[in-house]
Amino acid sequence: MYKPSQEASDRHAADVAAAAERGKLLDEARAADVALREAEARRAPVTELHRLAKELDAALTAAMRAAYAAQRAQIGPRGYDDRIFARKAKAKPEIRALTAEAERLLTLRENHRMNRIPEVPREPAV
Repeated sequence: MYKPSQEASDRHAADVAAAAERGKLLDEARAADVALREAEARRAPVTELHRLAKELDAALTAAMRAAYAAQRAQIGPRGYDDRIFARKAKAKPEIRALTAEAERLLTLRENHRMNRIPEVPREPAV
């Protein structure tokens, strides 16, 4: 019978804890997106839009990391030590759904970083 290493068990426990926060982090990302869209609709100042866009970026990053942690947690501690086991596990439908969610969040974050974070005008130092 397979016995995972202590490091694999520790990493799995950390991923399980991070995956437990996934729903809350997704809700925070949705709230940050709504706040940014509302600020854009009311034509808020650029500094406020920049702050809200950075908050959305941080929320998307946290949600994406939690989604990848959920994927690794679902695979189990053996996936940390055995890459072939992890690769085979990623082909299972429940793991593929978690991977798709994580990659969707990654795509949203990268699209947001490339297109939606406004630059704050620089002021002269003098």
